[in-house]
Amino acid sequence: MDQHIRKVYIPMTETAFYILFCLQKPNHGYGIVQTVERLTEGRVRLAPGTMYGSLSKMEKDGVIEFIREEDKRKIYVITELGDEILKIELERIKRIYKITQEEI
Repeated sequence: MDQHIRKVYIPMTETAFYILFCLQKPNHGYGIVQTVERLTEGRVRLAPGTMYGSLSKMEKDGVIEFIREEDKRKIYVITELGDEILKIELERIKRIYKITQEEI
């Protein structure tokens, strides 16, 4: 992983995290928005501009890839690089959670 990607994605924004998390299975932008709302019980809502701008940037950075079009919707999936970044972020979140469970 090059320094640019590491600098941009680690630590990860909440938007980037949810996009990569949702794209472990092929999905389209609106499907991601719906999944994030369901997973967060409506606490996180990704606006269309944010979503599609993020998808475009993430595709350019090689962390997701376009795989096909269905009913005029672009379907994306996480790449190997994106999966590596997601795993690093999940480990970071686990460490933070573990620390909060310890007594000071």
